[in-house]
Amino acid sequence: MSLKILTSAHRLRAFCRLQRIQGHMMSSKAESEVLFEKVGNAGVITLNRPKALNALNLTMIRHIFPQLKKWDNDSETDVVIIKGAGGKAFCAGGDIRAVTEAGKAGDSLAQDFFREEYILNNAIGTYKKPYVALIDGITMGGGVGLSVHGRFRVATEKTLFAMPETGIGLFPDVGGGYFLPRLQGKLGLFLALTGFRLKGRDVQRVGVATHFVESEKIVSLEKDLADLKSPSVSDVTQLLDSYQKQSALDAEKPFTLQQHTEAINRIFSAASVEQILENLQKDGSAFAQKQIEILAKMSPTSLKLTCRQIQEGANMSLQEVLVMEYRLTQACMRGHDFYEGVRAVLIDRDQSPKWKPSTLSEVTEQAIEDCFSSLGERDLKL
Repeated sequence: MSLKILTSAHRLRAFCRLQRIQGHMMSSKAESEVLFEKVGNAGVITLNRPKALNALNLTMIRHIFPQLKKWDNDSETDVVIIKGAGGKAFCAGGDIRAVTEAGKAGDSLAQDFFREEYILNNAIGTYKKPYVALIDGITMGGGVGLSVHGRFRVATEKTLFAMPETGIGLFPDVGGGYFLPRLQGKLGLFLALTGFRLKGRDVQRVGVATHFVESEKIVSLEKDLADLKSPSVSDVTQLLDSYQKQSALDAEKPFTLQQHTEAINRIFSAASVEQILENLQKDGSAFAQKQIEILAKMSPTSLKLTCRQIQEGANMSLQEVLVMEYRLTQACMRGHDFYEGVRAVLIDRDQSPKWKPSTLSEVTEQAIEDCFSSLGERDLKL
């Protein structure tokens, strides 16, 4: 056999070995980005991208979904706990930078990410076993989708909740159209349009979280949850209630929006974004003025999409909302503002997006109507 053939064979073997190693590294990386373990009777999911504030990517979604299904059918697993690593964030959102890059390149990730994320959101919303999200830190966008539809959501003093999507040319997705209009009064629409941030105990006060427990007690709570044997929903509720009773931190602090609740309900009961702005102008308070300034920075298209999404979602099931929101994501992928918002806020960070259209009056009813249209065969199927 000639030396040449031998060298080629060696090269081929080395190449195959390299591919195997790379494949293993990729799957190890995926597994290390989200960790699964059995602790006592609990299945524990840890979002493990602390440097990226545990931002959710497609690979993580593709690992979490089958694991949830497996635990749902496993008689040895009685409760599922989901948490974030690193002490700063539960999950600061979806990896939308990758999504916009895919959208520009015509890559299918622009469809796959949202479709599979929403299927996962629905699986959490319909989960049979007690599902406990420990939202001890930043919880925004995609992180809200991994928690808010679950039966139990535990906030701490470190929790920071927001749906800031109108500032990046998107809308508060992951089922925002379902849970936001179900918050008290018009608070959901206010949060959706302005991206207002709620912290700590306020996250539980508005109902985004079901319980408030001090951060230092979370490790002990997790252990007690794992020790529960075949718990009913009321058993888990009792345990969480008892921890909440022992958590007095900030209990005396009033709800941060308490003095503005009446104004929010009155101003945001308008049928359109334009009317909301008119109401804010008429109100004339410092609070109203601040909201005018905030809304002026948001994508006009996103504001109109969001207003209608929240109005329609109020009368829909979670499944119907997710189908609607998938249509809206694909409209955003076809448009301009989502790419521009991600550029301005996440890539160049100049915080100066150039929205097109740049004013509310230029966003036509027809343009909004088209965003809600069926995608036919490409609609989300749950």
